[in-house]
Amino acid sequence: QVQLVESGGGLVQPGGSLRLSCQASGFLVDYYGIGWFRQAPGKEREGVSCFSTPDDSTYYADSVKGRFTISRDNNKNTVYLQMNSLKPEDTAVYYCATDLNLGCSLKYSEYDYWGQGTQVTVSS
Repeated sequence: QVQLVESGGGLVQPGGSLRLSCQASGFLVDYYGIGWFRQAPGKEREGVSCFSTPDDSTYYADSVKGRFTISRDNNKNTVYLQMNSLKPEDTAVYYCATDLNLGCSLKYSEYDYWGQGTQVTVSS
């Protein structure tokens, strides 16, 4: 059974950092692509970053390039999202997802399996 569990969210001041974790079970994260998405109140869910397989390419939304880094620990079957230089506009619920396919996409409609989300609030 595919399961994704996010953790690591919280309240942080502008300019601060957080690292989100996505613990996967039921599949191997080094075999299938994983994406990170976020949804702010009243806004559509948007792609933030994804980790592609089998080439291990990474992709980022323009709004987070240079600030966020996606990484993977195969031994822990976990994907991370390191978020630096956080801004108030990064405030959202963050989700990880997989479609059990090779490659990855920043289009949320292409994903079938989702975690429950973790809240990130950037505020002074």
